This record gives sequence, C-alpha cells and structure tokens, in this order.
Amino acid sequence: MINPARSYNLGDYIEIFRRRIWYFIIPFFVIMTGTVLYAAFAPRLYKASTLVLVSPQKVPEAFVQSTITSGIEERLQSISQEVMSRTRLEQVISEFRLYQKESKNLSMEQVVELMQKNILVELPTKKKDEKSSFAISYIGKDPQIITAVANRLTSLFIEENLRLREQQAVGTTEFLSGELAASKVKLEELEVVVSQYKRQHMGELPEQLDSNLRIMEQLQSQYQRVGESLGAAQDRRLFIQKQLSDLESPLTGADVVTTGKEARFKPGRISVSSGGMTSSLETEEGGTYESQKEALTNLLNDLRSKYTESHPDVVVTQKKLAALESRKEVVKETFDVKKDPRHRELKNQLAMVDLDIKQLQGEQANIGAQLNRFRARIERVPLREQEMASLIREYEKMKESYETLYKKSQAAQQAENLEVRQKGEQFKIIDPARLPEKPFSPDIPKVFLIGLVLCLGCSIGMVIIREQMDTTFHDAGDVEAAIGLRVIATIPKIEREAA
Repeated sequence: MINPARSYNLGDYIEIFRRRIWYFIIPFFVIMTGTVLYAAFAPRLYKASTLVLVSPQKVPEAFVQSTITSGIEERLQSISQEVMSRTRLEQVISEFRLYQKESKNLSMEQVVELMQKNILVELPTKKKDEKSSFAISYIGKDPQIITAVANRLTSLFIEENLRLREQQAVGTTEFLSGELAASKVKLEELEVVVSQYKRQHMGELPEQLDSNLRIMEQLQSQYQRVGESLGAAQDRRLFIQKQLSDLESPLTGADVVTTGKEARFKPGRISVSSGGMTSSLETEEGGTYESQKEALTNLLNDLRSKYTESHPDVVVTQKKLAALESRKEVVKETFDVKKDPRHRELKNQLAMVDLDIKQLQGEQANIGAQLNRFRARIERVPLREQEMASLIREYEKMKESYETLYKKSQAAQQAENLEVRQKGEQFKIIDPARLPEKPFSPDIPKVFLIGLVLCLGCSIGMVIIREQMDTTFHDAGDVEAAIGLRVIATIPKIEREAA
C-alpha cells in the first residue's frame, strides 16, 4: 500500500514496479495489440481537396461598386446549404454510385447525412494582405471516386456562387427599380400639386412680391396723375361754365340759366320752355305770360273805372304790366345770345370736358380697383409663402429621395451587368483535387502514438491501483508509517535452496 505519510525514493518505486510487473505488462500488451490490430485492419479513408481562390472583380470598384457586400464566410455558408442540400447530394450520389453498401441498410436520408459529414469546407487562416481562399474536401474509400466527387462538388460551389450573385444583383435591381418607380409617381404628384397651387394663387406667390410692389408703385403713380388730370378737367369745366354763365346773363335783375332748349330766370323770373322763341312766360306770381298780362290788363281796366290815373293802385298795376313787357324783351335777347358762335364753342368745350371727366373718372376707378387687387395680393404673400415653403420642403425631400434611388438603381444595374457578364468576384480553382497517394485515415503514426500513451497510462494506473489495494507491510518503512514508531530490528528474508 502506498502511504502518503511515507517518503519514497527511487528504489522504493522500482520495488513496487517489480512486485506489480504483471499488472503493467498485461494492460500494456492488450492495448498495444488492439492498437496494432486497428492500424492493420481499420478501413483506409482517403481525402481529396480542391483549393479555390476568391478572385476579385475584374472591373475596379472605383468605377462599378458590387451590390454583394456579404463576407466570404457568410456566402460560403449560404452556398454550402444549397450545394449540400438533399436534392443536390442525391444527384451526386446517383451520378458516382456512392455508398452502395450503406444504401442496403440505410435510408436515402441517412446516406445523405453520411455524405454531408464527409464533405468539408475549410477556410484557412487569412494573413494580412493575403487573398481569400478556401478548400473543398471529400473523404471516402476509393481514391479515384473521391477525387472526381471533390472536383464535382467544387464545380457545384462555383456554379451556385455565380447563380446566387446574379440572383442577388437582379433582385437588388428589381427592388430599386420598383422603389424608383414609386418615388417617381409621388414626385410627379407633388409636381402637379405645386403647379396647381401656383396657378391657383398666381400673383400672390413670394417670388412675385417684388413684381407686385413695382406694379403697385406704377399704379399709384398713374392714380396720382389721373387724379391730377381729373382735378384739372374739373377746374376747366368750372371755368367754361362761368364763361357760359357770364355770356348768358348780360342783364341784371334776373339770372338766366339755359339747359337744352329751356331758359329760366331766378328769382322773380320768367321762364320759357318751347321749341321756338317763346311759348309761355312764368311770372314771379306764377302762371304764364299771357294769363298774367291778361290778369294785369283786366285789373288795370277795373281800377281805371274806379280811380284816376294817379291812384296808387293804378300806378302799381301799370308798373307791373310794364315790367312784364320788359321781361319778355329780356327773354328774346337771351335767345339771341344762344345764337352767338362763342356760345356754341363754349358748349362744345363743355361737352368735351365732361367726356374727359367721365373717362378720367372711369380710368381712376379702374386703377383704384387694380390697386386694391394688388394690395390684397401683397397682404396674402406671407400666407402663400408659408404654404409654398411646406410644399417645396416636401417636394425637395421627395426629389432628393428620388435622385438617391436613381443613383442607386443605376449602380445596381451596372452591378447586375457585371455579374451577368461574369466580371464580378468569382471562385477560381487554383489547385484541383488530385488522386491521394496515402490514406487520410487512419494516421498510423498518430494511432501508434495514441496507443503508446494509452498503454503507459493504463499500465501505470493498474500498478497504482493494485498497490493501493494491498494492505500488507513489505518493509520496515511501511510499519513505521502505519504505527508511528520506529522499528528496532528486522528479520531479513531467508531463502534456502530446496533439498
């Protein structure tokens, strides 16, 4: 028994090994025999590998940017899933008649799983400034078949890479084309909205403010000039009217005003209204000239029959009758004045001035209406500016989005052409699979090394276990370690030869 409290030297260990020699030899022999048998009879598996280089695109990225941005590891994972799918591997199994013996006892799904385990896609450690590459390997029993299968799998990887890159490029182009078309429709709709808004509020837009101010300034100048012209025309009219008034009123005691074919006296007037010289006279007391004259004549005759000529009533009545006769002469003189050429000229001038005044008043009203209209436009400019700013901001945002999508769509189209013409990144075989000269498995040196380690480990372990299980004392040291007392004397082993 190995006592932890005891100190052992090399001689002690040799003695323990000598005592337990068979516990060392038997496990060592058994394990080594198994190792030799495994190395001798284990099936030989061969490995064929193809080294593939990830070749960069032939067109510089400064001119055409690829739409495939995923790393080689991610793409290899996607390609491996496609190539190592059941459908693809079943085709390869049928093409090369693989796993004929296994197919008798296993289902096709199990056979495919077995083949998937025998396919290796290895990415070597990439050093700095080193091109990307990877290896596709296949493990099998027949060197010729595994070489052909490895090359076939490599071709599938290359074809699938081209297909996936083209599919992704086409999908990117189609997506961007759809987004571009939708953005174009929205942009055109906003253009129509902006155009309609400008047409609807023409003259009130912010960019027309300066023009409106200039036009309004011109209109104000025109309004002022027309007002001055109108004032001058009205002064001219008053002047002509005064001249006519002076011409038509040469006598004092009665004012004569003519209008058309009428002549009226104010106040205490006699008025004549007829198409001829005189058809009736209206006196101060009212009534026509003939009735007044007849009334005064009758009154005078009646007074004369009663009074003398010097009677005040007779004298007053005679004066009234004389005044009536004198006013009749004034009317005749007035109508004679109307026949004067100067009178006709003034009347024509008055008519022309009235026409000018009417035209100027109409022009002034028109200019005033325009001023009000432009003033209202200018007052509405801040509101239109705010509304236009919102529309333009939305339009510019959509336009920027459209231009961005357009550039991306053009770049995607170029990238698609790059992939279709196979000018993009490709897988290139730089070291095709070759016929393996020695088996990949088992690795004989490695097997014997592992077997030797197992033999030594198990044998030494058996010796230690057996020694621990032994409770006997083999020397004085075991006794002293067990009881804690020193041994005074020992009897050595006495060996005698048999008699």
